Amino acid sequence: MESISCYFYNLFLSWSVSDSTAKILNMIILFVALLILVFIVDTITRRLLRLFFAQLAGKTKTNFDDILITNKVPRNIAHVIPLIVAFELIPFVFRDYKFILNPLSKIVGVAAIILSLWIVRSILNAVKDYLKTLSNFKDKPIDSYIQVFMIFAWLTGILFSFAYISNIPMLRFLTGLGAISAVIILIFKDTILGFVASIQVSINDMVRIGDWITFEKYGADGDVCEINLATVKVQNFDMTITTIPTYALISDSFQNWRGMQNSGGRRIKRSIIIDMNSIKHLKENDINELKEIHLITSYLEKRQTEINNYNTKNNIDKSVLINGRNLTNIGVFRKYIETYIENHSAINKDMFIMTRQLKPTTQGLPIEIYAFSKDKRWQNYEYIIADIFDHILASVIYFDLEIFELPNSNSFKV
Repeated sequence: MESISCYFYNLFLSWSVSDSTAKILNMIILFVALLILVFIVDTITRRLLRLFFAQLAGKTKTNFDDILITNKVPRNIAHVIPLIVAFELIPFVFRDYKFILNPLSKIVGVAAIILSLWIVRSILNAVKDYLKTLSNFKDKPIDSYIQVFMIFAWLTGILFSFAYISNIPMLRFLTGLGAISAVIILIFKDTILGFVASIQVSINDMVRIGDWITFEKYGADGDVCEINLATVKVQNFDMTITTIPTYALISDSFQNWRGMQNSGGRRIKRSIIIDMNSIKHLKENDINELKEIHLITSYLEKRQTEINNYNTKNNIDKSVLINGRNLTNIGVFRKYIETYIENHSAINKDMFIMTRQLKPTTQGLPIEIYAFSKDKRWQNYEYIIADIFDHILASVIYFDLEIFELPNSNSFKV
């Protein structure tokens, strides 16, 4: 190697070229030759490694090796050999120019550190993509952990690079770095908060990839598509993307619909408001008319018998309708709604069903339907609710009841 590095130098001297010029020309030729050699070695190494991994991927059943190729792991590893070649040969190329040799060697050393980090990053990305293909890890925030590791890896690499360039021992360098630790903590405040939050989110199983969440503060209402160290990405139902800080998941309140999706139905909780002026006791002929409604025929016959027996047994004066026990149009209507819901084909009969009367308001008396639809898909769920309330709103008139609504221009027409 020594004779090769001096070959062109001696050749130029034999051509009566000055010593300084011969050294410069010798250095330039050797440097160009080094660049060509590094390029050739890099090309050959990359092709051999890619061929090896391609053959390996064809023989194995797992797709991990395919993911390694996709994330350019073989290509990054291939750069190691030409870098070693360059590091070893640089001293021979610049043997006569020590002022270039030292900084150039430092640059190659730093490049080796960066390349090592790049290889680690590509391997971790491959591991992340592979784990996401497994059902047990699809909903886990793997991105957050890899990002945390890579942050510490890059910080370590930067520290080693500065220590290597400055020729300061690493321990001494870290000791001096402690003095600016407060500044570092301030700079990476969001990263630290995100790291702590991602751990808590994962341990407490608060959010998984694929969960439907509603976060009103950030205008998010859709499926979680990505959980990173600093952010959580939500694809809303209008196909927009909302980005939420990860630490907001533990500092603010949000709604996760996973429980509904894993259950047997989606909750229906909606009410109509009855005008209280239309509520009244039912007379005998009113009850007989309502018996024609099939869903409540048996109920009315049973209740009418019970009420008549009670009133007769206790000698109730029924000349005044309020005396004794009576049926009301609102009570019968409430029973009709409950029976209708119980017989509706889209309602899950194994889950809770209730029709209840809420506290009267200045607008009227709310009657609330509480049940669960079998179909949890949003579009179908809304259709089921609309179908139920279409029927209920149209049925009110049969019970001589009225729905409350604010006055409009038609209310004042004579």
